[in-house]
Amino acid sequence: MSSSLFTVAVALVANGLLAVAKSVAAVVTGSAAMVAEAAHSWSDTGNEVFLLVAERRGSRPRDDEHPRGYGRATYIWSLVAAFGLFSAGAVVSVWHGVTALMGEPGKASYTANYVVLAIAFVLEGTSFVQASRQVHGAARRFRRSPVRYVAETSNPTLRAVFFEDFSALVGLLIAALGIGLHQLTGRHEFDAAGSIAIGLLLAGVAIFLMRRNMDYLLGEAQGPEVHDQVLERILGHPDVNRVTYLHLEFVGPQRLFVVAAVDLTGDDREPDLARRLRQVESDVERSDLIEDAVLTLSLPSDPSLTPGDHPLTRN
Repeated sequence: MSSSLFTVAVALVANGLLAVAKSVAAVVTGSAAMVAEAAHSWSDTGNEVFLLVAERRGSRPRDDEHPRGYGRATYIWSLVAAFGLFSAGAVVSVWHGVTALMGEPGKASYTANYVVLAIAFVLEGTSFVQASRQVHGAARRFRRSPVRYVAETSNPTLRAVFFEDFSALVGLLIAALGIGLHQLTGRHEFDAAGSIAIGLLLAGVAIFLMRRNMDYLLGEAQGPEVHDQVLERILGHPDVNRVTYLHLEFVGPQRLFVVAAVDLTGDDREPDLARRLRQVESDVERSDLIEDAVLTLSLPSDPSLTPGDHPLTRN
């Protein structure tokens, strides 16, 4: 099992157990904040199922019908999961909070809420630690800060689990605060406000996740680190003299489609030159980062590219 699949599986088990526990607590106690937390956990549970589908569909090897693989399926299913978080989590939480805020207070019970929230914090924390370990390990490999890596990574399932677990921990704190203030003051408005706050938190996370998946589906321009990594790999080939054009596009998690114009060494005849160019393509595709490479020949007048020469770094 891959690290991403294991991370999603851990989150799925934790959220499934919590969804049941929070639902029972919400029915027993009548807490609006606990209803929001139950909706949150149910939406997260459904999302993890979509993310598992995303991982399985996106990891299929490329074939004749899909020469650049199935990696973009990961972004599509992750987009569906993020929309589910918005509709099933955020909308339900805000709607129920507004209804409770404008309604009459019912009989409150607090002990069950605190017990469930404490158990939830342990389980959500375990899932978050697992996701954080994967984020920190990958961030070190790519020489980025963990926060920047998880926001920019081409792995949508890891980003989704990380932010969903983080929002779950924050949501638990909001729920505990709302329930605690309700108990201290006797005003049910604090409990209702907690439900609304949890819904707004989920909406913000869901919109961010949807936008990032849309960016990758639309072919977001890659940063200078990835650009230089691929450029150095091509320039490091013994048959490549220089590179004059380089286009990169993620077609899946850590999988790139590369288009480049190169000047080969030597002065071969056209048939030999074509064979060498195809061989360079094949060699470049041996990188774990590159799904498909298409190389063409440079014009003599084209300027050469060097590491650090990236549109995002130019003045």
